[in-house]
Amino acid sequence: MLARWLQRQWFAQRRLSPALWLLAPLAGAYAALAAANRVRARPERLPVPVIVVGNITVGGAGKTPLTIWLAGQLGARGWRPGIVSRGYGGEGRLPRPVDGRSIAVDVGDEPILLARRSGRPVWVGRDRVAAGRALLAARPDVNVIICDDGLQHYRLARDVELAVFDGRGAGNGWRLPAGPLREPLCRLCTVDAAICNGLPDDRLPPALPKFDMALRAGAFYRLDDSRQVCAAGDLAGRRLHALAGIGDPGRFFSTLDALGLSFKRHPFPDHHAYSAADLAFAGDGVLLMTEKDAVKCAGLTAAEVWVLPVEAELSPALIDLILEKLRGRQAA
Repeated sequence: MLARWLQRQWFAQRRLSPALWLLAPLAGAYAALAAANRVRARPERLPVPVIVVGNITVGGAGKTPLTIWLAGQLGARGWRPGIVSRGYGGEGRLPRPVDGRSIAVDVGDEPILLARRSGRPVWVGRDRVAAGRALLAARPDVNVIICDDGLQHYRLARDVELAVFDGRGAGNGWRLPAGPLREPLCRLCTVDAAICNGLPDDRLPPALPKFDMALRAGAFYRLDDSRQVCAAGDLAGRRLHALAGIGDPGRFFSTLDALGLSFKRHPFPDHHAYSAADLAFAGDGVLLMTEKDAVKCAGLTAAEVWVLPVEAELSPALIDLILEKLRGRQAA
């Protein structure tokens, strides 16, 4: 509840709300600590190029579908990508590989989705350098690493940095915990491109390359049998509940609205560890959820559950920009 309240305050307006003034000194302390950590970091370079997908705000903004898109686009151009991720919420021994049968409590939710959807080798670990080295040792054919959510992991040297924003932009522009920023807006002057999953924030540096990203909804599939699919029209008129535990649950609900569905909203915190009690509200109704939530909800409810996959759509000019950077490293 506190996390959702804070997010509402952060993104409600472009200045610090009175309710957050008491957090302003903590924002200064956070900024100083983050700066000290960056100074202390000694970047280590992997033997293959590294593309970092991240953001300077907290919460999800569309990094996972972007990472899947990048892996597919690079693969189509002859590269052999691998993916490393922190594995947020995972409690298992790290670093470790991830596949479609992995358990979220061990490796986190997003890495499982990355493994299932990309078909590429995925390793997780809080130390992305160690995870990257482990991946390359296990899969020496990999010749480029995509790091999901590693913009502030400065131990990992990188060749390309992509900063992702959703339609909420940079919110009130303050650092944590008074605002949503992990790093100041001036950090964007050093990234290679901004990816805008929604209307771009006009505070982005004018000279920074910007690429629009749209998330296209696919057909719903049954959680207990992915071979069963249906269209939104097949669900119309039924008693629907929608669940979302992502950075901005409103994005998922807006997608369902656009599909013409009427439903009751059930937002949860990002990376929420679901229990059967959390899903009891569905009763004998129909439950709709994101793929990220689905990897944690199998077997938790007897209700009929449909999962909505999304795919990122971007201009191929982004891949052209990335390949130019990678060719520059190879030439060097």
